[in-house]
Amino acid sequence: MRKRNFVKVLFILIFMFLIAIILYLSWGSYKITPGDIIRTFLGHGTKMQKTALFSIRIPRMLVGISVAVSLSTAGALLQTITKNELADSGITGINAGAAVAAVVFISFITTDYYSELGQLSIYMLPFMAIIGAGISALFIYLLSSRDRIRPKRLLLVGLGLNAGLNAFLTFFMFKGGVGEYNRILTWTSGSLWGAGLSYAKIIVPVSAVLFITVLLHHKKLDVLMLSEEHGTALGLNLNKERRKFLLLTVLMAGGATAFAGNIGFLGLISPHIARRLVGHYHRHYLIISALISGVIVLVADAVSRNLFSPIEIPVGITISIFGVPYFIYLMTKEN
Repeated sequence: MRKRNFVKVLFILIFMFLIAIILYLSWGSYKITPGDIIRTFLGHGTKMQKTALFSIRIPRMLVGISVAVSLSTAGALLQTITKNELADSGITGINAGAAVAAVVFISFITTDYYSELGQLSIYMLPFMAIIGAGISALFIYLLSSRDRIRPKRLLLVGLGLNAGLNAFLTFFMFKGGVGEYNRILTWTSGSLWGAGLSYAKIIVPVSAVLFITVLLHHKKLDVLMLSEEHGTALGLNLNKERRKFLLLTVLMAGGATAFAGNIGFLGLISPHIARRLVGHYHRHYLIISALISGVIVLVADAVSRNLFSPIEIPVGITISIFGVPYFIYLMTKEN
């Protein structure tokens, strides 16, 4: 019965995902009909259509989907590690750690930085963000464990660290000039602006490999959801597995934040909705969560780009508008 429900939900979400892709590729200041999209893929589109699709929209879409998959999976992993459905990399300080590292880097670069590094310059900001996420996660791990990781303590330490890092971010934003303030604000709000083919070539394969790696360990994740006694009785080294999955969380959340800024709530709402649809088995709900997250990002980014055109709203703000009410709803349902 549960398997039939999974297949049914999977087909519905795949259909919604395809609709979201068509909407994303066709809607813009330069509109392209679904028929023109197909003709362009077959090599019969105009030069303008090929440029809009292959140089701008498709690379940005691929980055957005990869970010969505990474954040939803990172959130699911954290919720499993902490055994708390309110856990999320954006709430526990991992995303904020990536954001702080990137903001500090932005604040201290020289005006000739980009000309000196050339093409390598586009990779420096993501690299610094991943380092920041790693340091933040290491700090959380050291404070939440002595002989073993304590899930509740990990969540509480993460919440405190997140508050401190966000205060630090606010300080740096006001410390800089107007141009620097706007640049930092756009990045920390979560934005796919400027996400081109260079970013897609990195984040798409990395996100795919990490997601498949997590899926291959779905049975261990199921065991981690059990009590400490049951997990140990089944022969699983719980502390070792929690460390391993925490590392995967850092790589996925840090990488996503590096390329798209601090997009919140995806890692919270997508896994939660997926569990309600197909249950708690990770083999099922991780896939459903990734699809839900992908649909949310594509629709939200399309709205952010076009609703107030030519002004572009950071996609993180659009997602938060819907994510905050859902988070409040989860809080009221939490026992």
